[in-house]
Amino acid sequence: MNESMKTLLNRRSVRSFRPEQLREEDLAAILKAGTYAPSAMGKQPAVMVVVQDEATRSQLSQMNAAILGKPGTDPFYGAPTVVVVLSQGGCAVEDGSLVMGNLMNAAAAIGVGSCWIHRAKEEFASPEGKSLLKKWGLSEDYIGVGHCILGYPDGPLPEAKPRKADYIVRV
Repeated sequence: MNESMKTLLNRRSVRSFRPEQLREEDLAAILKAGTYAPSAMGKQPAVMVVVQDEATRSQLSQMNAAILGKPGTDPFYGAPTVVVVLSQGGCAVEDGSLVMGNLMNAAAAIGVGSCWIHRAKEEFASPEGKSLLKKWGLSEDYIGVGHCILGYPDGPLPEAKPRKADYIVRV
């Protein structure tokens, strides 16, 4: 089996991270993969906002936890890097989702843990989220697609759940 297939079959969501920040070369490789995600008509409407400063990371975590209904928790599981994927246009969710997939698969390929954290749509539809978009120099028409949390795993990767029997339907 080739390396790409191994990565796709062995990638797992990671929810326990070591505290050290990603090496710049690892982060750069993951982000580059995100920029090569397919997009509708090749328009590349998605953007990735890399959050590594503790104040912004904490703000995003608090916003996300409030939407989740669990204030005071860290929905980012202690991951030191959060890549917020935002997109715009008629295929925003689809285009941003492809970026998220590329980020997670690239991370797995180089030994970095990742997990897709939801509630970005609600975060960036809020006044506080709109304020962050403005602060980052982005227009208010961007929607939140997801947060790709990244870090070095603290422990072994979880085992894959068995695949359901009726996953594939052939016609």
